[in-house]
Amino acid sequence: APRRMQNAVETCISFVRDEIARPLIGEKKHEKFMPFLLTIFFFIWINNMLGLVPFFPGGANTTGNIAIPLVLATFVFVITNINGKKHYWRHTFAMPGIPWPVLIILTPIEIAQIFIRPIVLMIRLFANIMAGHIAMLVFFSLIFIFSNNGESLVGGYGAAVPSVAFTIFLFFLELLVAAIQAYVFTLLSAIY
Repeated sequence: APRRMQNAVETCISFVRDEIARPLIGEKKHEKFMPFLLTIFFFIWINNMLGLVPFFPGGANTTGNIAIPLVLATFVFVITNINGKKHYWRHTFAMPGIPWPVLIILTPIEIAQIFIRPIVLMIRLFANIMAGHIAMLVFFSLIFIFSNNGESLVGGYGAAVPSVAFTIFLFFLELLVAAIQAYVFTLLSAIY
């Protein structure tokens, strides 16, 4: 019988397969993309969780660094465009049923969206993870701001309790955000 860890991983894999890949990619084609979707889901989720650990092996906010989301978004861009079939490219360059004067306006917009999608993926992941870390840093820094650089210990101790409480609250909120961002990135990758 599977143990706790295997059950947890199996649940995540089933979730990505049943709630993301099958409905968005299709019953017949989803298996081809499952390794990629699972890789980005677990990569983002584990790195987001490790970014919240203040000591080794964590402490590195990898998805809060613009380079990692850029590479992930580039992978999505390449895989999407390589696997785009005739239907995908037809709708990009000449949507069926649209009059040609409207195509003059819509075709450049559709071509631009091919390049905008990975940029949006990259910025969404980077900004959400970085914002949580900055918010925790701001609340924690209030202790030093109110202590007036060590001159007013009363202000520092007075600000310490609410600052630490808000930081702990944001930490638990970041645990939720770590999973949500992995889900959203995987979901949007499957949609594209």
